[in-house]
Amino acid sequence: MSPRFRSAIRASITLVAFGLFYEAIARTGYFPPVLMPSLTKVGATLLTVLLDGTMLAHAASTLYRVLAGMALAIAVGLPLGILMARFKQVENFVLPLASALMPIPSLAWVPVFILWFGLGNTVAILIVFYAATFPMLLNTWSGVRAVNPIWLRAAGAMGADERALFWKVIVPGASPFIITGLRQAFLRAWIAVIGAEFLAASDWGLGWVIFDAKEFLNADLMLASLVVIGAIGFAFERLVFGSIEKATVQRWGMVRMAKG
Repeated sequence: MSPRFRSAIRASITLVAFGLFYEAIARTGYFPPVLMPSLTKVGATLLTVLLDGTMLAHAASTLYRVLAGMALAIAVGLPLGILMARFKQVENFVLPLASALMPIPSLAWVPVFILWFGLGNTVAILIVFYAATFPMLLNTWSGVRAVNPIWLRAAGAMGADERALFWKVIVPGASPFIITGLRQAFLRAWIAVIGAEFLAASDWGLGWVIFDAKEFLNADLMLASLVVIGAIGFAFERLVFGSIEKATVQRWGMVRMAKG
């Protein structure tokens, strides 16, 4: 049995166990069915909105905002984190600013951004950018600083120039931190985009669907939207971040796979 197949089985068992736990609570009658519908009802609603295309359109809108904001965060946070680790002057300038801005919740900026940029995609993308930049920046900074100096001295002794040191030593050595930063940035991006869509998006997006369904007590639609968010996150973790990790840190021998 391949490791990937075993991993899929373990993930399926976990999800099924959670579904059974939810269904057991729903069937106790502690919550009215309109507030805590059964999985059958949630599944039927999800199938309906998938087949008519509305859920796919909302998911595409949200995913566009997440990916656009993430792209900006990577473009800014990754090189800036490297510069912070390599040049003390850059660190002295950027770190206090990051330390002051990072504790401010991204959603606290939504009303300000609405005043500056109006409603729509721009606000949601900028909120994602704000939320995702700091994990990317600080993990990259920490990763580059954590590279073993013995590796750098050994490579230098073998004649490696600055470019070779960067690509052959620093990047592989910092890659576990960078991938962790990507994961954390993606998580914060989803939290930020859903909140931004509650307040700033206009009629499209999974956050807007959840907020609108709440107004009409459509708990089944709310939960169906959460299932879609979870499915997208699960797919990105397994297909995107897992593939990046295998192509980099595992191939370079920077981490080892857990057994079992």
